[in-house]
Amino acid sequence: MEKDGLSYKEAGVDIDAANESVDLIKKWTNRTKRSEVLSDIGSFGGLFALNSGKYQEPVLVSGTDGVGTKLKIAQMLGAHDTVGIDLVAMCVNDILAHGAEPLFFLDYIALGKLQPDMVEKLVKGVSEGCLQAGCALIGGETAEMPGFYKEDEYDLAGFAVGVVERSRLINGVTIQDGDILVGLASSGIHSNGYSLVRKVLLEKAELRLDQELDELGHTLGEELITPTRIYVKSVLSLLDEVEIHGMAHITGGGLAENLQRIMPAGIGAEINTTFLETPAIFKLIARLGKVPQEEMYRTFNMGIGYVLVIPPHHLDKALKHLRVKGEKAIVIGEVNSREPRVIIK
Repeated sequence: MEKDGLSYKEAGVDIDAANESVDLIKKWTNRTKRSEVLSDIGSFGGLFALNSGKYQEPVLVSGTDGVGTKLKIAQMLGAHDTVGIDLVAMCVNDILAHGAEPLFFLDYIALGKLQPDMVEKLVKGVSEGCLQAGCALIGGETAEMPGFYKEDEYDLAGFAVGVVERSRLINGVTIQDGDILVGLASSGIHSNGYSLVRKVLLEKAELRLDQELDELGHTLGEELITPTRIYVKSVLSLLDEVEIHGMAHITGGGLAENLQRIMPAGIGAEINTTFLETPAIFKLIARLGKVPQEEMYRTFNMGIGYVLVIPPHHLDKALKHLRVKGEKAIVIGEVNSREPRVIIK
């Protein structure tokens, strides 16, 4: 006998698959738990008890971001287990710029077709990013949206909340003449500029993701899918050792625009490109796309993923500490008030 009405599943949304996904991701969320977490995945809200005894005046710092069109590369490669790291990195590196310790994270995954094994891989990456940042993955949302996304397409968004003592809040107001700019090396392109990357390398140059490139030492796909570096643990430990006047996460807009965001009025800085070791991938993009240097520095991190503004008398101690923690830290410039903007020369 023919059925009279349609089901939600026949419309493209599979509730059973959603329930299976929740069961699969629990092992990945559980490994990120902190003692302050009071809820399990599946609750209506994520519960986190702020340790008020640790702070006199706690300030909550929040951030949200996505991965951008780097997701296209992941989907083309069928590599879904690392873009979650990018998602966490883009959020926690931002709130770290205010001196905040990331406490918890939530993710949002929208898909054309809910495939539990794919969701598990995505959340596995998010949990790995949370482990690197020391925060708990306490909740999220998975939205199956047939007709909006193609079956193998998805988008990711993330939300991080951290805390900092009000007296230790970093907002750039103490930046002054003579402060030193210390750059921390990126792991590659990170998660910005991929629309230009794809236009140059895949469309114009017609390179293949499985193509081995001598200048890279591996395939193009391996280079482009490399996760964004998370700087949280090394920088938080540095904050206990030296004075830091400002920090900038180098994302879209590059070194100049992101540093300008933290500079007090009338204060600028000079970045000396001769101090930088530009990774091969950026040279490849510039050469094959004939992209001007100014545009490269405005679009990409060019090998520097994070910048710290440090008073000169703390420089040596800061560099030593960062290098012990595994960061490639180099002096890239200096703060000055001769010109009230950040200059790359």
